[in-house]
Formats: sequence, structure tokens, C-alpha cells
Amino acid sequence: MVDFVIDEELKKLPEQPGVYLMHDASDRIIYVGKAKILKNRVRQYFQNPARLSPKIRKMVSTIAWFEYIVVDTELEALVLECNLIKEHRPKYNTMLKDDKTYPYIKVTTGEAFPRVMMTREQKKDRARYFGPYTNGVAINDTIDLLRKLYRIRTCNKALPKEIGKDRPCLYHQIRQCDAPCMGYISQEEYAKTVDKVLTFLNGDYSEVLGVLKEKMLAASERLAFEEAAEYRDLADRVRALAQKQKATDTKHDERDILAMALKDGHCVIQVFFERGGKLLGREHYHMTGVAERQDGDILADFVKQYYAGTPYVPKELLLELPISDEALIAEWLSAKKGQKVTLRVPKIGDKERLVLLAKQNAEMVLSRDLEKLTREEQRTTGAAEELAELLGLTELRRMESYDISNTSGFHNVGSMVVFEYGRAKKSDYRKFRIKGVSGPNDYASMEEMLTRRFLHGKQDREQALQNSFTRYPDLILMDGGKGQVHIAEQVLEALGLSVPVCGMVKDDHHRTRGLYFRDREIPIDTHGEGFALLTRIQDETHRFAIEYHKALRGTAQVRSVLDDIPGVGEKRRRALMRYYQSLDAIRQAEVEELAGLPGMNRRAAESVYAFFREQH
Repeated sequence: MVDFVIDEELKKLPEQPGVYLMHDASDRIIYVGKAKILKNRVRQYFQNPARLSPKIRKMVSTIAWFEYIVVDTELEALVLECNLIKEHRPKYNTMLKDDKTYPYIKVTTGEAFPRVMMTREQKKDRARYFGPYTNGVAINDTIDLLRKLYRIRTCNKALPKEIGKDRPCLYHQIRQCDAPCMGYISQEEYAKTVDKVLTFLNGDYSEVLGVLKEKMLAASERLAFEEAAEYRDLADRVRALAQKQKATDTKHDERDILAMALKDGHCVIQVFFERGGKLLGREHYHMTGVAERQDGDILADFVKQYYAGTPYVPKELLLELPISDEALIAEWLSAKKGQKVTLRVPKIGDKERLVLLAKQNAEMVLSRDLEKLTREEQRTTGAAEELAELLGLTELRRMESYDISNTSGFHNVGSMVVFEYGRAKKSDYRKFRIKGVSGPNDYASMEEMLTRRFLHGKQDREQALQNSFTRYPDLILMDGGKGQVHIAEQVLEALGLSVPVCGMVKDDHHRTRGLYFRDREIPIDTHGEGFALLTRIQDETHRFAIEYHKALRGTAQVRSVLDDIPGVGEKRRRALMRYYQSLDAIRQAEVEELAGLPGMNRRAAESVYAFFREQH
């Protein structure tokens, strides 16, 4: 924002609760915070720098402008803050590194013929949810067992509206579904079966174990030993699951126990899940950006980010220490759960021993992972910082690399690979089918790909859309040297964009020896982490482009102009592609030369010759 004057904007801040977002010069959101009174909180950042921590001082020095969103209550501000942090992952916020969610079993009791399925979202609907489970294997195993025991449908047909409109599926054929889609079971009888499923998932296994025992003995008396063995195995599976299934609406104790370990700027938070008086499971999580933060603030940030992303909230959280905004967070969690949630810091008894156990586990995990975390940091964020320093850039958060792949000029394709903080961000990878270039012209293909990528991003930005194209990189990496760099710079200049472009200069053995940046070659330490990161990006870019090209070649999806020539089928098209190096070479060939190719005759050769002459 060119006209944004911070001192003037500070005077306009309202005395209301809300959320503020700090932006840097590249318009990137670098911090999100909430405030009970926006005017008081935001102004604190721009007053006496001596009162700020070094980390916050550094952040403030990069703020180009800020914006804010006013809400009615501080609770609404907390909810909005959680959502915005999750969406933007700002650089200076303390972040939950592991974005884990836990699966649940969902019984769609609001439907006429309920289904049983896995879900990671707990909605306020008429369905029943059971869990959480600490791994998906337990979910799949349970659903598979329920199919065999109760023959509950798993399809998504709209019943009873679609009854009889299709044939029964394979599950009916293997006796794992009673086919309500065909009307083979009434809604009343099906409802009785669903009640048994709910009883089972609530932890009452006595009825089904009794039935399985009776069926096993009856099969044995009939000498049907394979059938008896099947019932025996089912009973064994039920007993194995007997201590794992707990409904979320159980009246027993349900609590999560949280403790943390800190060392050398790294943080691990351990969570124990206690349901029905038993430890159901445990997980640990890594937090980033914890330097110079108070322990209570770190744990509060974890609680907000973790429970904003999980569908299940227990009745009680046992914490190692008091957290900031404790009353507000308890109010938020209670609203999310729909009943009161209590936060406690136990001092004596069994609850304190559970917290101490979680603390010991957190310290053990951190001790075990510290060397690995340090090494991972060096090869990712550390490597990106090394490259930024080499190139004289203030920050190198996002890098985009591009490559072109073709087979002798046929089927040109392009790839865009994205690395953020030194790590591959595969969700932002993109593939391009080159449309306006024929023949092996990598420069023209690259120009088309970059134009489409940044024009798309520019148009989406103008419409205030949010996607991977609207996020511009801090650096564009080109596999080639001066030529490819200049192509990229011309595209950016034509679109009115300013993004640094760096090329990789090769030696006689096609190995990178340096970087071409801002019209000069910069030597690089080939044994450093920065060089290793460049190599990974380069290899990943090649791999992505080549795999895309292979996938297209291996299917009928690839169309060439040769497919439009009358009398030229797949065999003749392949013959032309094997013999000639490009479409231009085919275009210049004479009839006699074409007719001499394997599988071709004069009539087909004349058709090829005429086709390319008619195009001009």
C-alpha cells in the first residue's frame, strides 16, 4: 500500500475487539493477533522499541502496513484469529508444525437407512460420532468388522428414493450388506440392526459375542468347520476391539493431558487422550517460532490451534502450567463442544502424576528428535536463508522452479514446482500443456508457461481471489542460464511485475557451478546446504515434468496435429514421430520421402503433404 502511513493509521484504530494482520512490503501476512481493544494493542508495537523482544522488533521493522477486522466480542476475535493463523501460517506466529487430525466413526442416524463411515469432521447434525482413534487402521478394521457382523450399507445412495433403481452391489453378493437399495430389508428391520451397531460402538459387546458363539457351535455340529472358524475369528476381532471403542457422548471421564518440553528453540508438546478412565492413546507435536516466547503463551497457542483443527473436545484439559487467556479459551472450547469444558493445572494426586508422565514423554521425544530437528532445519529454512544471503535478498520464503519437457518437439509440457521454507509444497505444483508452440522450442514454451502462470495470478489478485497463483514467489529459479533468465524477466516486465529471477549456470559436465542473478554470475559453495537445496529443487522439477510427460505419452490423452490428418492412424503417426525430429521436419518433407517410411503408402504420404500445405 503506497499511501499507507502507519502513524496516521494508528490514530484511526477503534476501541473495539478484533483481529489485526501485519503485512510486509510484498503484501505477505507476517503476523496475526487478536485484541480486546484494537487501539491499545496495535499501538504497542510502534511505541518504545526497547520494550519489545528482539523477535518482535525484527517483525516490526518489516511491517509495511496493517489491517484489522472488528468483531463484537473478544471470543469472536479468538475464533477468527485461529482461522486466520491456520489459513495464512504467518512467519512470526508460534505455529503448530504437525497438522494432524484424528478419524472418527460416523453413523448417519439422521438417514432412513443409516450408513457407517470414517470422518475427520464432527458436524452438528443428527449423526452419532465415535472415537477419536489414534490411527486409521483401527477405523477401517472396525468398519470392516461391522459389515461382516451387521451387513450395514456403505454406499451413498439416496434411500428410500433410489430403491430398486440399480442392481445390488458386490457387498450384497459376499453377504456384507442386506441390500436396502433393492428393498430386501424393511426400514424397521434395518433400524433394529442399526441399534445393535450403536450398542456395539458404545462398548457393549456381550450380545454379539453370545450370538457369534452360538453360530460357531451350530456350524461345528453341522461339521461346517470353515464357517465355524469364520465365526471364531470374528469373535476374536470383537474381543480385540473391546477396549478401543468409546463413544464421544460417554458419561465416563474424558480428558486430554498436555505438557511440553523446550530446548534450543525447539518445542515438543505431548498429549495423552484419556477416555472412560483409560489412556486411549498419545501423540506429540512440534511447535515452531517459540524463541523468546513465554511458556504459557506457547501452550495457549497450541491449545487454540490444535482444538481449532480437531472435531473432538474433551470435558477437561489437564495442563502443565497456566496459560494466557485461560478463561477466554475455556469459554471458546465450551461453545465448540456444546457443554462446559474445564482447564486445570493439577498440583496433587493422580492427575498431577499424569501431567508429569506427559512431561517426561515430551522431554524424551525432544531429546530423541533434537539432532534430527536441527539437521532438518539446516537443510530447509537454514538452506533458504543461506541462498537469500548469497543473493542479497531479505527473505526467501517461497521459490518456484520451472521446466519444459518434450519428445523431439512433440507434446510440449511444462511443470511448476514450489518450495516454501526449503520444503517441497506439492499442493502448489502445477502442470501446463503448451498450446501455442510447435517443435522443440524451449524458450518459446517457457515464455508461454510463465505468461499463463503470472497472468492468471495477476487476474485472480485483481478479483481478490486466494489460490496458489496469487502467491508470488520471492525467487524464480530457471534451470538454464542467461537465456532463460531473460525470457522470464521479459514476461514479468510485460506484466508489470517485479520478481527476482535466478538461473543455474552449468559447467561442461552439465553440473551447476554458479548462479546467474541480476546480470552477473555468482559462485556458490557446492558443499553447502544452499547448493544442496538447489539440487533438490532442480531434481524435483525435472522429475515432475518428465513424469507428467510420460503419463501423457502412455495414454490416449495426448493429441498431436498428426491425429487430424486423414488416413494417418496411430501406427503411421508413430512412424512419423520416430523418423522425424519435429513437426517442422514433417512439414518440409516431400511426398516421395514420406511414402518410403514403414507403414506409409503414397496416398497417405500425399495426405500428410497436403495437410501441412493447407495449414498455411
